Amino acid sequence: MATIDSPAPESETHDSHGHDHDHDHPAWLAHHFDTPEQQFDSGKLGIWLFLVTEVLFFSGMFCAYAIFRMLRPEVFEGCSQFLNTKLGAINTGVLLFSSLTMAWAVRCAQTEEHKKLVVLIASTLSCAMVFLGVKSIEYSHKWGMGLLPPGSYFYSEANPHPTMEQMVQQHGFSESAAYFLHNSLYFLCAPFFLLLVGTVIWAILAFVQKKHFQFECAKPLVVVCLSFFLGVGLGMILESGSSEGHGADHAVAHVDGDHSEYAHDDADHSHDAASGVIADYAETSDDTAVEMLAAQDINTGAKDLLNARRTQAELASGQVLPSDADADMGIESIEQDVLTKRQAGVFFGIYYCMTGVHAIHILAGIGVLVWLLIRAIRQDFNKQYFGPVDYVGLYWHLVDLIWIYLFPLLYLIR
Repeated sequence: MATIDSPAPESETHDSHGHDHDHDHPAWLAHHFDTPEQQFDSGKLGIWLFLVTEVLFFSGMFCAYAIFRMLRPEVFEGCSQFLNTKLGAINTGVLLFSSLTMAWAVRCAQTEEHKKLVVLIASTLSCAMVFLGVKSIEYSHKWGMGLLPPGSYFYSEANPHPTMEQMVQQHGFSESAAYFLHNSLYFLCAPFFLLLVGTVIWAILAFVQKKHFQFECAKPLVVVCLSFFLGVGLGMILESGSSEGHGADHAVAHVDGDHSEYAHDDADHSHDAASGVIADYAETSDDTAVEMLAAQDINTGAKDLLNARRTQAELASGQVLPSDADADMGIESIEQDVLTKRQAGVFFGIYYCMTGVHAIHILAGIGVLVWLLIRAIRQDFNKQYFGPVDYVGLYWHLVDLIWIYLFPLLYLIR
């Protein structure tokens, strides 16, 4: 029986828009877009909407910071003494440089400079790893001192570096929790060490088996993993060489009028000055005429004068008045220790929440940048298709911008 060959269906040779697949739709252009410009604009709109949600997410934590700081400014001013400004400044410079390399990478993707694109993406990854290495030093140092959120805070000025036994016996931690706090740096570095070992093994096997593409991917990743330990070493040098944030200037607030003192050195000067006031008062109290007048019941004015001088001397010495004492001398608050679970613990809870979530975003950015690095080595990007590099660059700039706000708010404002 004869058959008639019918023409192939239109869907087999043309897409839904009537364009030929081979000529009008390259591999990097999704089937539901007509032009590269349409695909790029759609992706750009999507990443901006995502960044808006990220801004709203961080806004809640910034609001919590602002409210608590407004209510208890002395707590923030005192506890910020434990933050190492040098480490924060180093991380700020590292992230600013990473923004430069990321923006440069976008330009290289547009101009099809593939080798330079690989180098710049690897540089951005290395900066991110240095940031995490420095941050691991900051976290481990504070955890060992007991500068933790309210439920776990146990810092003691008399013993700023407790042993594992003291954590268990005096602060009620389990042995496993005390072991983690005492050796937290090793736990933070362990995943990156395993990642480094795995990457080195991958590079060696790829080189021996002559798998060129895999070897080209493994080489920059080995450098990236080593950058984490570069940050750890840099953080250890700055942390050990700086007295800032080590308890040398312990944050004990002494509020006298509108003047607050937090360091022990300043407190010693205040105590010396107070001793001088007491001595002057002792000399003036020898005025027998005032004492004799105050001894008479009818001389209420002399009694009030004598009581006012005594109260003023006690306040100048930093002594706490008893609860039933009345003192209306224009002083809103008196000596107060801010290093308590309820106060300092809240500060460090906010600190870990804001910087920890930021670090999680750094880790997410590292994962996406590794994906970009592999695609850049494969030379997937060209003049018409560079959207993924641009989108990741916008995300990375937002992560850097958030740290630009965190650094002065937590480390610098005193």
